[in-house]
Amino acid sequence: MNGTVKPTFAELVEASFKVGCLGFGGPAGQIALMHRIFVEEKKWIDEERYLHALSYCTLLPGPEAQQLATYIGWLLHGVRGGVVAGALFVLPGALIVFGLSWLYAVHADAPLVAALFYGIKAAVLALVAEALIKIGKRALKTRLDLATAIAAFIALYLFGLPFPLVILLAALIGLGRASSSAASPHATPLSQPKASGAFGAALLWGAAWLAPLALSLLVLGPNHVLSQVGVLFSQLAVVTFGGAYAVLAYLQQQAVDAQHWLSAGQMIDGLGLAETTPGPLILVNQFVGFLAGWQSAGGGFGMAVLAAAMASWCTFAPSYLWIFAGAPFAESLRANRYAGGALKSITAAVLGVIANLALWFGLHVIFVRDVRFATPWGGSLAAPELTSFEPLAAVIALLAAVALLRFKANIVLVIAACAIAGLLRLTLA
Repeated sequence: MNGTVKPTFAELVEASFKVGCLGFGGPAGQIALMHRIFVEEKKWIDEERYLHALSYCTLLPGPEAQQLATYIGWLLHGVRGGVVAGALFVLPGALIVFGLSWLYAVHADAPLVAALFYGIKAAVLALVAEALIKIGKRALKTRLDLATAIAAFIALYLFGLPFPLVILLAALIGLGRASSSAASPHATPLSQPKASGAFGAALLWGAAWLAPLALSLLVLGPNHVLSQVGVLFSQLAVVTFGGAYAVLAYLQQQAVDAQHWLSAGQMIDGLGLAETTPGPLILVNQFVGFLAGWQSAGGGFGMAVLAAAMASWCTFAPSYLWIFAGAPFAESLRANRYAGGALKSITAAVLGVIANLALWFGLHVIFVRDVRFATPWGGSLAAPELTSFEPLAAVIALLAAVALLRFKANIVLVIAACAIAGLLRLTLA
């Protein structure tokens, strides 16, 4: 890190807490904020090293912005720096989402709250559409990429294939493409990693990650909601390539359709809450866990707290494993053409995943009801009930999309404006 200064541990804690409190705007906004603070203002890490860390984190499953914060903390102050930087990136937003989740669970049926979320749901639809367009520009470089994206959409929407299987098939396509392409020059590793150190870190942080889940399975059994929450979010932690919007497709498939922990409308409300708070967008996992515990048989506030904590721990604790065990190998992994080929195809498949998610949101935002048709292969296909069309929700979503895509408006301001539009609907009704 030539040309940089090393902060004290207290300075790193203060800056990391600032990032956690100001990290609005999803991963793109948070990555830009960390660049401004750590690279431009503090000069604790240079541009090349920052981009190197970012490249590695984009290859990982899970929340890439939190992993980047952890990586930077690790570079500056070792393991304790990584632990603190990663935790403070999440903690402020997690506390806010927890409070809002409780208010939502208690007062969601109030007319005022329902009106607010009428507008917020429309804003979320616009945000998903924006993500679809942005990822499309980055992902669809070749005809094979386009075909992979379309195939992923068809696999999820028409055939209901599990999300991890779709990602695995995309990775195999990428490996095949890489094997048939010319080898690229390899980057020189910054240091020689030690397998023993990586194994020790993986063992330690893997045990820490899975300990609460193991305790729940042992004491409560596999059918208890707390164990089920831990299992689902631990699975998500290892298959969620492509960022938060890609996670939501699998989360919706499992939490809403399979487990019935919450409704489609509640799922969208939770995403709206996560969009309006600092911290990673994937804090929606905490909201889902809270409602799963709240609405379970024999649940309530106490079980909601435990389920929310389990969901958050199983979402963010794995980042420590990926960083502390894998970061020393980051340079060689980034230069590997097979890893690069697999990730390119996964990114293309993520576009199909988000398209499926956008369609799912649209069915539940601008239409009040949907109908299902049986398919020849034994599944069912959802379609909107045209008579339940909500024109105001469609107008709010369209205006929000224009504000985001055309005028690059601030996300929080757009969501606030949509919430106000929902309130106006209540007053004019």
